[in-house]
Amino acid sequence: MQARIVHHIEELDAREWNQLAGDAQPFLRHEFLAALEATGCVGPGTGWLPEHLVLRDDAGGLVGALPLYRKADSWGEFVFDFAWADAYRRAGLAYFPKLVAAVPFTPATGPRLLCAPGPAQAAVRSALLETALAHARDSGMSSLHVLFPAEHEARALAAAGLLLRQDCQFHWHNRGWATFDEFLGAFTAEKRKKARRERRRVTEAGVELRVLAGGEIDAPLWDEILPLIASTFWLRGREPYLTDAFFRRVAATMPQTLLAVVARHGRATVAAALCFRGTDTLYGRYWGSTGAYHSLHFETCYYQGIEYCITHGLQRFEPGTQGEHKIARGFVPQTVWSAHWLSDPRFAAAIDRFLDRERRHVEHYIDAATGHVPYRQEAP
Repeated sequence: MQARIVHHIEELDAREWNQLAGDAQPFLRHEFLAALEATGCVGPGTGWLPEHLVLRDDAGGLVGALPLYRKADSWGEFVFDFAWADAYRRAGLAYFPKLVAAVPFTPATGPRLLCAPGPAQAAVRSALLETALAHARDSGMSSLHVLFPAEHEARALAAAGLLLRQDCQFHWHNRGWATFDEFLGAFTAEKRKKARRERRRVTEAGVELRVLAGGEIDAPLWDEILPLIASTFWLRGREPYLTDAFFRRVAATMPQTLLAVVARHGRATVAAALCFRGTDTLYGRYWGSTGAYHSLHFETCYYQGIEYCITHGLQRFEPGTQGEHKIARGFVPQTVWSAHWLSDPRFAAAIDRFLDRERRHVEHYIDAATGHVPYRQEAP
């Protein structure tokens, strides 16, 4: 196999890349990654420089790929290593640049070591990891980080010597409910009453909601939605990670994977949530509102997504990171992983000890959070 670092994904044939990426997760598609580069969300000046790793066989066919970025900071990763960087700085060492195998700004679980199905999968994954580590060493990187890999990949990365970091998100799982009311029927009476009251408050406020595919959103509606999405970032003191041009491009190139939940009051768009759809999973990503309506966040970001999953037979809903308030709406604690290699053996040993302690805290947190799920004990 011949390895190569690619600095622009447009250098690669979209059909070849997508044969490896598959349809399960939209964020790994060539169209998504190309939109990030073409609209300036990644590239010079953003802290994310593409260095995608690809493997070809002797016939020139693409057999393996790893979405890889040279990072100049830790923003937009959602696996927080700021303390590690500070420890390096205090020791007189440089933590940046580093290499990150991830989808920028996207804390969604999924495969990272991409390869075609078949008997050579294990060999291709091993070659991808070995080549990525060699690239990190040869380039003088402090570290290599694989963020939010699928669980089977995380175990394989640990077996290869990378350090595993455990974290918790809150995901919704479809138990075969036919309707939203049937889903609520699995709640305790108190939690069911609260959820219905939240939905009723939105209706009584005169707010109407629609779920639109990317191809159904016209330019004037984008002009209403995108400032709402951006306002969520500005309220937190940050510039939005993704540009207006990115969303418009993805809506055009991946129209059936992008969904918008749009809330209107009269003629005004008062809230919106942007989601992405895979083959069996809905991914909640961005949200914004005027902030004027009680429970509208829960309805737009959670209940509408759950109802969409039930209606369309999707098995999982990942609404993003953090947020214990998701538990009362039917989401349950879910372990997620990242894997880390550090070039300095002293720091690797120290971080390994830290991760062991952190893992115990995360497991206790998951146990405690599980005790607050809204489902009846006898419910599935």
